[in-house]
Amino acid sequence: MRKMYVVFLIGMIIFLFKSYFFEVGFAITKDEAIKVEYDEITKSEKGDIILYATRMNMNDVYTDFKIDFKGVIMSRPFWINTTSPAWHPEIIYENINVDGKKELIIILTRGTGTGVLEREVHVFHIQDQRLGKMFFDGPVEVLVDDPIAIVLKNVKTELSPNKATVSIDDKKYVIDIKSLGIQPEVLFSDIYFGNSVDFEIKDNQLVAKVGGIISPSGYIGIIEITYMFKDKMYQAKSIDFKPNE
Repeated sequence: MRKMYVVFLIGMIIFLFKSYFFEVGFAITKDEAIKVEYDEITKSEKGDIILYATRMNMNDVYTDFKIDFKGVIMSRPFWINTTSPAWHPEIIYENINVDGKKELIIILTRGTGTGVLEREVHVFHIQDQRLGKMFFDGPVEVLVDDPIAIVLKNVKTELSPNKATVSIDDKKYVIDIKSLGIQPEVLFSDIYFGNSVDFEIKDNQLVAKVGGIISPSGYIGIIEITYMFKDKMYQAKSIDFKPNE
C-alpha cells in the first residue's frame, strides 16, 4: 500500500509540474482556447509563438496567460495586460545577449493613461529541457533588473524653480525649466521617475526608457537604460539621459 501511495504521489508531482510549467505536445488551437475561455491575444511573425489569456471585463485586462512556444506551453497566471488593441503584448524572438542564440522577449502593458505608461518585460532563454525520457527546447525565464531600481541607485537629481539637474556618474545635465511656465505650486520637490516605463529592442539589445517629470504635466526627458546579460541576469550596461527637445 505504501509503495502504491509513493507511486501515486510521484505521478501527481509530475502532473502538476507539467500543468504549471510545460505541457509538452499539447498545443491549444483557437477553437479549443475559446472552449476553455482563453483568447488568442497575439502571435509572432512566423505564427509559431502564440499568447493566450483570459479577459477580465470588470478591469479591462487580460490575465492568466498561456505561452505556446512551438508546441511547448507554459502558464503565467499572474501576468496582466490591458485589453486596449493599441497595447497588445509584443512578442520578439531574436538574439539580445551576443551568444548567437535567439531569446524570447515578451513586453506587456499593464496600464496607460494621460502621461502614464506602465510596461514590463519578460526574457526567456531557450534551453534543452528534459521531462522523464522526453527532451525538448523550452523557454526558461531570466531575471531583468527593475529599471526604476536602476534609476534610483544610479541617478542623482536636483530641482529648483529655474532648473532641473540630472547627474549620472561623471555626466551632468542641466535643463532650464523657466520656459515651461510651470507654476510654483504644482512644481514637485524633485524630479520623479516612474510614470512612464517602456521597453524596446534596439541594435539587438534590450533597452528601457523611464520618463522624468517635474509636475503633473511637466515632462523633461527620459533615462535610457541599455541592458547586458551578466551574472545570470540582465542588468544595466549603460545609463543615459535624453532631455525633452
